[in-house]
Amino acid sequence: MTTSTRQAPNDRYLSVDALRAEVARGDIDTVVVALTDMQGRLQGKRMHAAYFLDHVLGQGTEGCNYLLAVDVDMNTVDGYALTSWESGYGDLEFALDLATLRRLPYEPGAAMVQCDLVQLDHSPVPQSPRTMLTTQLDRLAERGLVALAGTELEFIAFQTSYEDAWRSGYRDLVPVNQYNVDYSILGGGRAEPLLREIRNAMYAAGMDVESAKGECNLGQHEIGFLYADALTTADNHAVYKTAAKQIAANHGQSLTFMAKFDEREGSSCHVHLSLRGADGSTTFWSEGGRTKEYEHFIAGLLATMADFTLLYAPNVNSYKRFAAGSFAPTTIAWGEDNRTCAVRLVGHGKSARLENRVPGGDVNPYLAIAAMIAGGLHGIDEQLELPPALVGNAYDSDLPKVPRTLRDARDAWSSSAVARACFGDAVVDHYTRMAEVELTAFDAAVTDWELRRSFERM
Repeated sequence: MTTSTRQAPNDRYLSVDALRAEVARGDIDTVVVALTDMQGRLQGKRMHAAYFLDHVLGQGTEGCNYLLAVDVDMNTVDGYALTSWESGYGDLEFALDLATLRRLPYEPGAAMVQCDLVQLDHSPVPQSPRTMLTTQLDRLAERGLVALAGTELEFIAFQTSYEDAWRSGYRDLVPVNQYNVDYSILGGGRAEPLLREIRNAMYAAGMDVESAKGECNLGQHEIGFLYADALTTADNHAVYKTAAKQIAANHGQSLTFMAKFDEREGSSCHVHLSLRGADGSTTFWSEGGRTKEYEHFIAGLLATMADFTLLYAPNVNSYKRFAAGSFAPTTIAWGEDNRTCAVRLVGHGKSARLENRVPGGDVNPYLAIAAMIAGGLHGIDEQLELPPALVGNAYDSDLPKVPRTLRDARDAWSSSAVARACFGDAVVDHYTRMAEVELTAFDAAVTDWELRRSFERM
């Protein structure tokens, strides 16, 4: 049985003793044991609470190894070294991280513990998204460093339920706002019953909620959370996405984190990252300016941006968001508080941090943060020099561009020596296969655009 010895981030999380007490009182009767899969989704089991305490805590539980080798529709897919029909689709162990034990206020009588997947001999599975992140965090720890991160997820909310949206083929959905409500207090108020419940539920689940604001697309909003250590941020991100959808469903509504739902503005997930010393000391700032370590880190992030874009933009739909004049980046450049660049620098002193603007709402946070750390450490190790900041409109620049399609990103990732050095061949090959599966499915699909364009006129 594998468990983590990390400390819970705050006292709104549950200790095992507190869970026992709540189960004894009848306040909690279900414990969700969940991992995050390749697509960034929570997968797992709902355990009867007494069974969890009496058996799972001491003996563990397992799940089929196909959980890290399926497509979005949960179909088993050939071509993965980790699992196959030939190897019998055996089990992996759910390694409990008891520091993530929390109540789920939006689900009556429920708590959750997050996990990673490990082999039955307790050895790590390098292809697991959570392991990919913890591996990069261990590389930082070897240098006496820790990573702080924050993710800014946008979504579009609809009055239409998920069931009605499915039945309608996702056409003619009714957004919660009929006009651009970016920063609008009035527009936010129209969606406040939903937004308020999400904010309060997430706070009760242990997250530090900052605010909610309207965004540009119709019915588009963002709920912000305070930065935390990188693993906590990724864990919270995964829980939040599932919770927000479930709370919307409880309201008879729906919301989507698709990177590009329609022809208007896409939904982003800007990732903020900074490094600190293990003692809390500032790493990115010294004597009134950026440190060389910070500049090398940024340079590494830029140098690996194209090779690692697959981990920032993992789906076919992700690439439709990258459009000029859309606040989604197209140019691999950095700038001081410049929202047209792929990397935006903000803050000073202890608040100095970089913002990666490439990821969309569909990103897997473990993969994105792992890629950022790996890229930054590549810059530090190779002492890469930071190019000049881009001043002005990056959309008009002739600097290198973000890959335009999933196919381009797949090719850059698969052929990248840096990716293989940072993550290992097993990981690179695994996520290359993930992209190939998505591309094969998309290439076989007949879209609404093709039907409208060709049904009568071709």
